[in-house]
Amino acid sequence: MFANWKNRLHGVSGPVEYLIVGLGNPGAKYEMTRHNAGFLFLDKLVEDCGTSVNRLKYHALCADTVVSGKRVLLMKPQTYMNASGEAVAQAARFYKIPPERILVVFDDISLDIGRIRIRRSGSHGGHNGIKSIIACVGSDKFPRVKIGVGKKPHPDYDLADWVLSNFRKEELEGLKDAVEHSIGATKLILDGQIDEAMNRYNS
Repeated sequence: MFANWKNRLHGVSGPVEYLIVGLGNPGAKYEMTRHNAGFLFLDKLVEDCGTSVNRLKYHALCADTVVSGKRVLLMKPQTYMNASGEAVAQAARFYKIPPERILVVFDDISLDIGRIRIRRSGSHGGHNGIKSIIACVGSDKFPRVKIGVGKKPHPDYDLADWVLSNFRKEELEGLKDAVEHSIGATKLILDGQIDEAMNRYNS
């Protein structure tokens, strides 16, 4: 009911047009880990929208809201990272959302803290959450925003240990900048300006 009121107040009605998915792992112990950059992005977007992701549907915490004049479903899958695609595919089927209108935001260890990279589509690049979405949705033709979480300290460092480690205090300002840029990129993508988003934010 409240979601419908909010949509009317914004002059938006009709079906959900986009899924915006932040990837991460549920639970307090993972909250500030590198692998949860997508959740941190979604938390900030939710805050900016004046709503909350407290409705459990499609194995995800969800919010039905408006971003850039579009009715969107914000999602934080609660399946753990490696099964994220189950939640995304369920919501996409229910709302009849094609892959090109599923925007996924997630961590990338190949990018330094503070940097982001937008892609129109592509392979999973070794990221298990993206691998799951591609498998469950049946397509890799969905846009994505990658948030840099920093490279492993040395080549022998275990990858799982690295992505499940907490951000250091001195990294938080760069992370905040990356999240803000990701929100800016998201709004451009919803406006049909993904090329502008890439030109502005990719580095």
